[in-house]
Amino acid sequence: MSTLAFDGRTGASGDMIVGALLAAGADPDVLGPVESTLDVRYGIDDVMKNDIRATGVDVVRDDRSDPGHDRHGEHDQGRTHAEGTGPHRSYREVCELVESMGLASEVEADALAIFETLGEAEASVHGADLDSIHFHEVGADDAIADVVGAVLLLADLDPDRVVTTPLSAGGGVVEMSHGTYPVPGPAVVKVAEKADWSIRGGPVEAELLTPTGAAILAVVAEGCETLPDLRVEGSGYGAGDRDLDGHPNVLRAIVGDAHGNHASHEGITVLETNVDDIPPEILGGLQDTLAGAGARDVTVLPATMKKSRPGHLVKVICRPEDARAVARKLAAETGTLGVRATPATHRWVAGREIETVSIAVDGEDYGIAIKIASDDSGEVYDASPEYDDAAAVARETGATIREVMARAESAWREL
Repeated sequence: MSTLAFDGRTGASGDMIVGALLAAGADPDVLGPVESTLDVRYGIDDVMKNDIRATGVDVVRDDRSDPGHDRHGEHDQGRTHAEGTGPHRSYREVCELVESMGLASEVEADALAIFETLGEAEASVHGADLDSIHFHEVGADDAIADVVGAVLLLADLDPDRVVTTPLSAGGGVVEMSHGTYPVPGPAVVKVAEKADWSIRGGPVEAELLTPTGAAILAVVAEGCETLPDLRVEGSGYGAGDRDLDGHPNVLRAIVGDAHGNHASHEGITVLETNVDDIPPEILGGLQDTLAGAGARDVTVLPATMKKSRPGHLVKVICRPEDARAVARKLAAETGTLGVRATPATHRWVAGREIETVSIAVDGEDYGIAIKIASDDSGEVYDASPEYDDAAAVARETGATIREVMARAESAWREL
């Protein structure tokens, strides 16, 4: 599975993402629709950031009267996100502009999703509705070019999966049009609420994660705590505007082939409670009773309680949005006075399919479901007959459950 991984330890902005994708091998010629629609050009140049060579990108007004003009010309390191190029626009105006670019449907959908993410964040911060939002810096030509350029370049690289490590937001305060705010700014925090990845403070007192950068990654990237196992095929650095003391202001992108990882991951919450006076029938039934409330997995472990009393530790895995309902059901079923909730970033989940095989017992054919587990490259690493099916065949035929399961697995492997 081809994977593009962003390493966000010194933050991310729109132009850093564009620069990183270009440095990782994306074709700058795909940026043409943005340049022609906005009448701008991407200035692309190699720059040095704390002895790291990176790709700097600046969006400037296109001067067709300049005979020496080069679309991929000298990078103007004077641009900042607050300055912006061209007019500021409403959310609807931005959407109409994107829709006029004649983009491929997938690219247009991603670009519109990014601006919707930005618009909803601004609307939430200011207590307004989406249609009334007017973008300032984000509605300028350079910000639009960053967003659409990023999705065009990403489509050119065409990875199967995009991930990012935790993004450093920086620290201190940031000057905005509405006043001074602590870093990360309000819009970045709102975007991060809906993102799959996490943010962290530092490593310097400066704004490192911009709303545009956060929104792009919120739409296109999954979160990962560390870089995944990759056979690296390409890499590069996108340069930010700042020169940071002791930290290169760059965003790294790595492109490679990932093998042997689970197919996907999902956010989870782990619930726990200790009980010491529950009948075994109640404990044994928690798998079924809690599943109805949203539990994904239930484990009951023996434990030693206060004054050496024997008891049990009940651990439940569920989705964060189901945690309240599952905790309430756990309390009702066990009578416990407290349930601990521990947020976890995610759990890796294998690809799962069910196939049915037929086995013959005493001349009669019986169907057994087989659960197939595969990694993200589609390689099967486990095949398990369903216990309930095997038990039903065993009861009917007099064979042992173990024998039925072994024959079912053998039949599947022969297929």
